Amino acid sequence: MADLFNTALSGLRAFRVALDTTSHNIANVNTPGYSRQRVELSTQTPQRTGGSYLGSGVAVDAVSRVYDRFLTDQVRGLTSGQSQEAALHALASQIDRMLADPNVGVAPALADFFGALQDLAADPSSVPARDLVLQSGQALASRFDDLGSQFDALGGAANDRLTDAVAAANDLADQIADLNREIFAAHTSSGEPNDLLDQRDELLRQLSRYTRVTVADNGDGTLNVLVGTGQPVVVGTRAQRLDMVGDPHDPQRLRVGLATTAGPMDITGQLEGGEIAGILAFRDQVLDPARNQLGQLALGIAHTFNAQHQLGQDLEGDPGGAFFSVVDPRVLPRIGNVGDAAVAAAVVDVAGLTASDYRMARTGSDYALTRLSDGAVIDLDALGFPGTAVTVDGLRLEVASGTMADGDSFVIQPTRAAATGLAVAISRPQDIAAAAPIRTAAATGNIGTAVIDAGAVDHSGQPPLDANLTAPVGITFNVPPTTFNVTGAGTGDPVNLPYTSGEPIRFNGWTVAISGNPAAGDRFTVAANQGGVGDNRNVLALAQLQDAKTLAQGSQNYAEVYGSLVATVGARTARAQSANAAQETLLNQAVAARDSVAGVNLDEEAASLLRFQQAYQAAAQAIQIAGTLFDSLLAAVRR
Repeated sequence: MADLFNTALSGLRAFRVALDTTSHNIANVNTPGYSRQRVELSTQTPQRTGGSYLGSGVAVDAVSRVYDRFLTDQVRGLTSGQSQEAALHALASQIDRMLADPNVGVAPALADFFGALQDLAADPSSVPARDLVLQSGQALASRFDDLGSQFDALGGAANDRLTDAVAAANDLADQIADLNREIFAAHTSSGEPNDLLDQRDELLRQLSRYTRVTVADNGDGTLNVLVGTGQPVVVGTRAQRLDMVGDPHDPQRLRVGLATTAGPMDITGQLEGGEIAGILAFRDQVLDPARNQLGQLALGIAHTFNAQHQLGQDLEGDPGGAFFSVVDPRVLPRIGNVGDAAVAAAVVDVAGLTASDYRMARTGSDYALTRLSDGAVIDLDALGFPGTAVTVDGLRLEVASGTMADGDSFVIQPTRAAATGLAVAISRPQDIAAAAPIRTAAATGNIGTAVIDAGAVDHSGQPPLDANLTAPVGITFNVPPTTFNVTGAGTGDPVNLPYTSGEPIRFNGWTVAISGNPAAGDRFTVAANQGGVGDNRNVLALAQLQDAKTLAQGSQNYAEVYGSLVATVGARTARAQSANAAQETLLNQAVAARDSVAGVNLDEEAASLLRFQQAYQAAAQAIQIAGTLFDSLLAAVRR
């Protein structure tokens, strides 16, 4: 009777554990990261009776979780990839919308400005038309400033989001370390704590949303958690925090560091995947290039427009001044530079200007400039630096004072702040230089058919203008009229210059052309444009800048540079959107594959519940029968 009772009792115990486990599965059907648990049963050691063995019941070996490490790791990795692309797309799409929005973008304001110049060309003496040009220029500068300020705000938002992501990652690392401690205690005393293991896996999945993680099993129930290229954030039961650190050249630009006893170690370049990598990719691949390209356009407009405007004459007969003002390139010394050098940078050739930042560094006795957009290294020693100023990519660089020490470096940002620094430099409509400062004329007594054009200030002689630009100059044809003489201040009074119809004649910073057949003694003059209020030659030249290919090594005009910016941001945003959709699909598939193994199926659990219930009831019935038999035996003995 005792064998029957013990065997039935072992079944009762086993099926109660099975019922408890099934109930636990059902209760956690919606718990994130929960893995279905299963009771592992085995027969107990049989007892030898006579010439055979009798079974002694069932034993509960363990309550195990249904778990596939490969699928769990796959979900974790795809979570990291999807989070990176989602963060990149969410931030990049904001810039994409800004650039395409007619109420924010530069293209409409640029078109309005050049439209106002065309209107002024039709009536150069009109003060209202001049005032419209001034207002349109101010609106264009304001549009650049607004867009640049929005980009700056996005840079601040990226810093804030990066800080929040690092704080969240630190909190998760702390929780993982605490769970490691609990799992270690449970692991050494009574087997595997399934629910704690599930909780830790879920925390690891959540951590992978912020950065890609790898884990190393210590063999005692604890895990080490590594980020980047092997930087530990959890070692056993201890968490190691991530910190925010400033860029050594720009403290306002936050980076990610790992706390060490010697201080934070910058690991920004080692981090991969997750929201943190997405934010960093947005800043490096979308935001900074967009800010630089926008600044490149602002500088291009300001420099080329100013150059032409300063070749003209305003309504009061004075030489034109700078129409736009812009800020100088930013030069950022590295924190910790030993030398006392002050590096100066200036834009000298806007056509050669790129949208890249640069790093100037001294290593030993060598000086080098690295173009950060493509990593190209320029040997400055070969150009005579630092003793003389050097020109690279349209920039003039020099050590204005002091000396660079070994290891010192500077980051140079030629265009980064140009958009927010663009402004209209003149305040009066009369100061717009619509006219040319020179006027040509033919003598009234000329008998030949030759004519002289209106002339133009030679653009190759950009300000400062030739001191004799408006000095009177005479051109007189000889006998025969195949040569001519020139007289006037600054000309050197050359004689017998060969005449070719239509060929340019250049003196004192101006260019004229005489065409046709002059007669001997015919005379032409070039002089100051006195009272030229109706002259529109310079404003026409200004209006032509809209389509002139003055930027990007002479390959693009203003609209094309802006269009390139819009297209670049749009393409990067589209790639991020496509990658995000692809990663999301792969992640959903991986989650489905993991859940098909480890997830709770209510239909299966309901069937198991009925099966274990019936087994439990049968074991109870066996105990009842054993009791009845035992009672019958006792009754027989009493007789």
